[in-house]
Amino acid sequence: MINTILCALGLAYAGMASLSLAMDRHHGQIWGRDAAPNVRRALQLTGTILLALAIWPCVAGWSATVGVVAWLGFLSAGALLVALLLPYAPRLLFRSSLLAAVAALAGLVMFLR
Repeated sequence: MINTILCALGLAYAGMASLSLAMDRHHGQIWGRDAAPNVRRALQLTGTILLALAIWPCVAGWSATVGVVAWLGFLSAGALLVALLLPYAPRLLFRSSLLAAVAALAGLVMFLR
């Protein structure tokens, strides 16, 4: 059960961080310049894929109806974490979202077994 929660929360957090870094304002907070159009599209696509993947452990851990509701809760929690961390430590947000994405994807691979 804890694997389900950590995997879904990590994917939701990394997805929301990726979507926020696709915005020029937040991208500029970390790198000091606006995002190039191809970088912006890549971050948007990555964020969307990570958010879509976050539903997998929720539905696998719980039933489909409870899993979708839990997924929406994890999306909200991930957005809250990004919103609280972005104004104060944007570089920490970037590093922690990379770590969360790698750990959650490794957990997702373990989920398949």
